[in-house]
Amino acid sequence: MVKCKTSLTFYGGVDEIGGNKILLQDRDTKIFLDFGMSFASRKKFYSPPFLSPKSEESLRELEILPKIKGVYREEKNPEIHAVFLSHSHMDHSAYISFVNREIPVYCGETTKTILQALSDIRTADLEFDVEDIAFKSFRTGDKIVVDSLEVEPVHVDHSVPGAYGFIVHTSNGSVVYTGDFRAHGKKPEMTMDFVEKAREAEPVAVITEATNMTGASVSSEVEVRNKLNDVVRQASGIVLADFAYTDIDRLNSFYRTAEKNGRFLAVSLKQAYMLNALREDKHLKVPNLDDENLLIFRKSKKTYRKWEKQIMEEHSEKIVDVFDVSKRQSEIILVMSFYGLEELVNIKPKPGSCYVLSASEPFNEEMEIDFERLVNWLGHYGLPQYHVHVSGHIMPLQLKGILKEINAKKVFPVHTEHADLFARFMGDLKGKVVLTEKAEEYRI
Repeated sequence: MVKCKTSLTFYGGVDEIGGNKILLQDRDTKIFLDFGMSFASRKKFYSPPFLSPKSEESLRELEILPKIKGVYREEKNPEIHAVFLSHSHMDHSAYISFVNREIPVYCGETTKTILQALSDIRTADLEFDVEDIAFKSFRTGDKIVVDSLEVEPVHVDHSVPGAYGFIVHTSNGSVVYTGDFRAHGKKPEMTMDFVEKAREAEPVAVITEATNMTGASVSSEVEVRNKLNDVVRQASGIVLADFAYTDIDRLNSFYRTAEKNGRFLAVSLKQAYMLNALREDKHLKVPNLDDENLLIFRKSKKTYRKWEKQIMEEHSEKIVDVFDVSKRQSEIILVMSFYGLEELVNIKPKPGSCYVLSASEPFNEEMEIDFERLVNWLGHYGLPQYHVHVSGHIMPLQLKGILKEINAKKVFPVHTEHADLFARFMGDLKGKVVLTEKAEEYRI
């Protein structure tokens, strides 16, 4: 009996962190697992906002968008049957902007909520536009049939809510895709659910993230919360906090820390809008904007967008500005990103204040430049910097144990700059580690 063709082609996530775009073909059925922005490819040519891509054509010309037939908006007869998004981070989801609107995009309900909220918040953008996307949402336990394929999404723990791995049942056996996941966050049991389902599928192949092959740090969200409490308890002035506004675990950690230390957590208008959207998800525990220990910080500017005005009108008693914050420094943890540092001119942090970076360290040249400027701002105001963080990605020894348990015949590492290291470290797996090249097809 002749086997039907089943193959994988990696158009992103190869020798880079993020940018995942993985084509799975089975018989005549073609689906993409993620369709994210490649920050690594993009930064070779662009430096927003001063030099930004102006057209899809320029992104295709520079191969930031891969040259793939039958997926993009201008093509009349799309050849791709579906896109499955593992989660809402831009390096996995943003380039659905360019996907033909006849192609359904499957994602978790929370991912859909986040992407639609981001669309409301952000200025119209060539590289992130979800208008008219044919979203189809799922939850764990669902099974989605796309022609010859059956896709089984299973929740995993990550640094954004609503993350999933996929078990894709093909004509030649099951293919497992981990997406981004971890076993040391707030909900490791979700990741273990996925691992168990993946093991039971007896997969012919597993596509795994391998982000943390260097610089792995052993920590947990519980440890993060304890460290935050130590910092805030000792600070006599304002505490500035920088973390991803879609990282709900981290927001909850800061909120509980503020509550424990008799402080208010002042979130941005953007975070407030996102919290309002996520409140609709009964499976998530997020602070209510009316909660006693929550404030909403209004940045200093002349005009506000419609969604900002909506938040300010609906929660007017919660709104504070730079002058309110300046008067109440010892009472507040203020969420402030690098791009809000100009506000410090009017806040005038008092001695005894500090800054807590609760996101990944700078890992590329562009971020290091911003990090240098951050240090200059903090130095000017006498603000020591604490780094309190836990990775959203699986650690190497945990990953090895998981891959042994899943026991796939072939292992394809993605989302890593150290695939060679991964291959040597995983050298005693029963399955074969396959190091991929971009746009090459691999039969399974």
